[in-house]
Amino acid sequence: MTLRIRRRAAEVAGAWPEHVPPLLRRVYAARGITEPALAQPRLAQLLPPDALGGLEAALDLLSDAIARGSRILVVGDFDADGATACATAVRGLRMLGARDVRHAVPNRQVHGYGLSPALVEDLAVHLPDGAAPPPLLVTVDHGIACHAGVAAARARGWRMLVTDHHLPGPALPPADAIVNPNLAGDAFPSKCLAGVGVIFYVLLALRARLRRGGAFADAAVPDLSALLDLVAVGTVADLVPLDANNRALVAAGLRRLRAGQGCAGLQALVEVAGRDAACLAAADIAFAVAPRLNAAGRLEDMSLGIECLLSDDPAVARGLAGRLHAINAERRGVQQAMLADAETALAALDGDPAGGGDAAVCLFHPDWHAGVVGLVASKTKERLHRPTVAFAPSEPGGESLRGSARSIPGLHIRDVLAAVVRAHPGLIDRFGGHAMAAGLSLPRAHLPAFERAFADAVRQMLDPALLAAEILSDGPLSPHEFDRRHADALRDGGPWGQGFAEPLFDDVFDVAGWRVVGERHLRLSLRIGGVPAPLNAIHFGGWTGEAPATRCHLCFRLAADDYRGPQAVQLIVEHLAAA
Repeated sequence: MTLRIRRRAAEVAGAWPEHVPPLLRRVYAARGITEPALAQPRLAQLLPPDALGGLEAALDLLSDAIARGSRILVVGDFDADGATACATAVRGLRMLGARDVRHAVPNRQVHGYGLSPALVEDLAVHLPDGAAPPPLLVTVDHGIACHAGVAAARARGWRMLVTDHHLPGPALPPADAIVNPNLAGDAFPSKCLAGVGVIFYVLLALRARLRRGGAFADAAVPDLSALLDLVAVGTVADLVPLDANNRALVAAGLRRLRAGQGCAGLQALVEVAGRDAACLAAADIAFAVAPRLNAAGRLEDMSLGIECLLSDDPAVARGLAGRLHAINAERRGVQQAMLADAETALAALDGDPAGGGDAAVCLFHPDWHAGVVGLVASKTKERLHRPTVAFAPSEPGGESLRGSARSIPGLHIRDVLAAVVRAHPGLIDRFGGHAMAAGLSLPRAHLPAFERAFADAVRQMLDPALLAAEILSDGPLSPHEFDRRHADALRDGGPWGQGFAEPLFDDVFDVAGWRVVGERHLRLSLRIGGVPAPLNAIHFGGWTGEAPATRCHLCFRLAADDYRGPQAVQLIVEHLAAA
């Protein structure tokens, strides 16, 4: 796949304090930021929850359940956003006075996605029919597509509150209350909240309601900022755009984690991932913490991950984090085997998707694990720069398939699936998701027809120009900017992530030396005019079996290199091509 490097336009404006280096001002300007308050928004700038639709009905349910001592059951999801949302809800409701809060999460292999009728059947053990007062179920990070499950819960006399951020279908589930900023007509200004962000906002509003009612007259008002470490992890892990509101939430959560104030489970996960909590960045969450948390939901049961996040005993949390670390190592092995299968399948296709012959990719293997197909779709999408769906049997040997779809910028993948459903009713059993990622299920017999329908929908909805992959660069660095001061300023200038891209630079370097490390990675020694000493660089996964050219055009990130000393830096290479 050929990549085009395009440099971002940046025109610095506004009054900046002296401690913000010109390099960081230029990076901000390239992202449309013209003043310090917008660059790193604080909690005081958070949007108020009042505009969220369905909020009053949700608060009625929650405040009544707390007042009457009703059992509240929080039903999570089996990814990092769902796990952190579940832990946030359980911890937050207990802080606000709920005396009987429990949690549950579907098992991917047993119940399928979300609040399904099968899960409701199992939950009945904890919530018997006719219980008085009636129990309240609260879904977090799902529920908007769980019509049958919500109906089954309501049929048992349970009250239902759905909190979600996924895009709704044409009809809403029959819940007593729904809070979702992406419902049609919802006035909440930001549509980018993750599932954990939605439930955090519900808790903020509930605290205000209870405070107005005098619930905290004889006690301190609960400090819900203690939950922001969980909010930060879920928000980053779910790859929602980091608009100003989400950046304020994530930055506050990172400050807690850096100060050693995170919950015991997250601190333990940071430790087993080998990261330095004192300088933790959003990228550490995305590439180290979240994968270990996600691994439980992918291969086993996310109950383990939620148990880790709810533990207040550091020793217990370390033990659970160690188990998650081991599961993640197993996940990596499964993923590598599945990616090898995917490479074999792609090589057998007529034409070369990477060369532009096909606009979409659809993969299936009968032996794949349904919990890992999302990673296969993501890696394939990155390699080919094509929207990709990867399928596996919902259960080993079964005739129902579960698929994960990943898209490229400019193509809303959930809208593509909706177009397939409109054109071919009955082809897909169920689907849901976001612009860049979605999930679906269908009978195995429908797969060939789906593959054709998916490719047709992509061709109709995708501008062919978007199939030309490009890297957005912040341009070159000046010689004096290859230092620790600028590396630290870039690291701390975030949080960076989806929709607020981490700074990436490009330039042409002479390769003074190179060696392979860890079989797959490339360690480089680089020279560039104006910088007297060679620059160290690492290109993860960069070894292709051939020596790099003596002069190369690199896209890279500037990072601290504590291993080599307190003032050392290194370049993290994202793309390398002969100059």
